[in-house]
Amino acid sequence: MSTSSRFAHKIVIVTGAASGIGRATLIRLVAEGAVALAVDLNEAGLQESVALAQATATHGGRAAHAVASIADEAAVKKTVADFVAREGGLDVLVNMAGFLRATHTQETTFEHFMNVVQVNLGGTFLFCREAMPHLIQRKGNIVNAASTSSYFGHPYMAAYAASKGGVAAMTHTLAWEFLKTGVRVNAVAPGGISTPLTQAMATGFPEGVDYSLITHLSPLNGFGQPENVAGVIAMLASADGAHINGEVIRIDGGVHS
Repeated sequence: MSTSSRFAHKIVIVTGAASGIGRATLIRLVAEGAVALAVDLNEAGLQESVALAQATATHGGRAAHAVASIADEAAVKKTVADFVAREGGLDVLVNMAGFLRATHTQETTFEHFMNVVQVNLGGTFLFCREAMPHLIQRKGNIVNAASTSSYFGHPYMAAYAASKGGVAAMTHTLAWEFLKTGVRVNAVAPGGISTPLTQAMATGFPEGVDYSLITHLSPLNGFGQPENVAGVIAMLASADGAHINGEVIRIDGGVHS
């Protein structure tokens, strides 16, 4: 674990922090001194994440949690407002929350499609919107969760790919829109990372899929770990990433090189 103090006195929100990349990011930032709020719908997972983060906290780092749906506008407003009022500002927003279920496109209901978009893209937008005024005040930054599916063909994931493509596009646009405020907006595009989401996907493909279309999604040298992504997020969100803006960094072990 890093003993850097890059996030000492920095106030941070991490969504999707109950597991996977969100949890690893929470732990990494708190270990570097962040005062962080972990947001997710899974309260038990959040409590475990906060306990893990507290166990490795240094440089004044600490963590708390808030149970909220990122797709619930009122909940997002309250979560951000309450945390900022309590801590006095906001320096970093990390949007990692989202979900995925593989389906045949011709069997995907419009309700399912829109639900995925509402959570993955809409929830990211809501947190960006609510956080932005506070980030402008402190010249903070945002790191969003795109995906390799934002740019490459991921069969049976039309809804997920569309939502993550939207996240990548929104990241580029926000970076340019807020360029003169001093707020940076970047994203990571993980692929082949061992998380509860990807593990569920591996056993959750529908019947009748053509596996020859999806074998290219697996890294040749094994899946990466959430900590591999968390390290990149920490760089982007810190002063080390001060000259990186509007970028989407692919983290997939070279599968799409």
